[in-house]
Amino acid sequence: MTRSDAYVGVDKDLKGGMTSIGKVVRDAWVFELIPEAETCEGWNRGRIEVLLDSVNAEWDKYGCLVSHLPEDLRSRHERIHAEAIAKSKMAGWTGELELELEAEDERL
Repeated sequence: MTRSDAYVGVDKDLKGGMTSIGKVVRDAWVFELIPEAETCEGWNRGRIEVLLDSVNAEWDKYGCLVSHLPEDLRSRHERIHAEAIAKSKMAGWTGELELELEAEDERL
């Protein structure tokens, strides 16, 4: 997303939404910061960054760990992200690139 571009929406994002912005949107659904029907289509960079700040503030309450989420949030997280993974795999996402990048980061 360039500065002048608007976000396409998590439902139209690359690889079924397995992008950094897609994760922010899904986590915002988990924490009920936005309704699950909100794809953020048309949002500009500034609005996405405000949402990211809100999501990060919520994660900070739980030490950034899914295992520290209360049961209702943990089950919502599991459902939302499992659905996203299944959809993304159908769109050709494998997660291999992310694993390669993570391994590269560990070597640095």
